Amino acid sequence: MNNEPTAIGLPGQSGITHHIKVPLPVRPTLSVESVLLLAASAISVRGLHHGDYVEDPFNWRTESTFSPKLRAMSVVGAIRYAATGDPQKSSQLADTAVNFLALSVGGTPVWTDWRSLERHVEDWSDGLTTVEAVAGLERVATSPVERAA
Repeated sequence: MNNEPTAIGLPGQSGITHHIKVPLPVRPTLSVESVLLLAASAISVRGLHHGDYVEDPFNWRTESTFSPKLRAMSVVGAIRYAATGDPQKSSQLADTAVNFLALSVGGTPVWTDWRSLERHVEDWSDGLTTVEAVAGLERVATSPVERAA
């Protein structure tokens, strides 16, 4: 690469442009385990919601300026939030983490398509308190005995 100054510039400038190499920030690589731990942290801070991915997703009871990212989340919503930064946005990593959790928690899903595995996680979390959901996510993420895969 030529690092010499070039004689190209805007009118009224000296005409010299310098090329500067700027390193791009390194994006951390997330694992399924780290996504589950981040989801546990999100639920412990924001609270556990039973139902949709976030509490009041259509702002019927909440002011629209109150971001869904700050509201109570379901377990699946928290996993999506941990993987993508948005509780209502999915990704391959989020789906993999949900599938991993579905195969690691009580009972066996009837079907193994992504929607059934997501439903299995929601059914598992329906009877849990916030503390129990956080403990369950942390247990699956850190204990090799609890893992399905």
